[in-house]
Amino acid sequence: MLRRFTLEYWMDAGWYVGRLKEVPGIFSQGESIDELEENVKDAYRMMMADEDTAPRPDVHTKELTVEV
Repeated sequence: MLRRFTLEYWMDAGWYVGRLKEVPGIFSQGESIDELEENVKDAYRMMMADEDTAPRPDVHTKELTVEV
């Protein structure tokens, strides 16, 4: 499945540093923008793999509607 995200990035001490705006906690860095993109994708894949395999016996879900 393909998903689209917004990569927000900036320079810090000569490194490209970035995050996925839609996914809290997904940050990475790279020496080039291409390397940053690959590293952020890898970070997202690892996070998703952890979500799929982590045992969560006491976790429940509920849909919420929020007015903004």
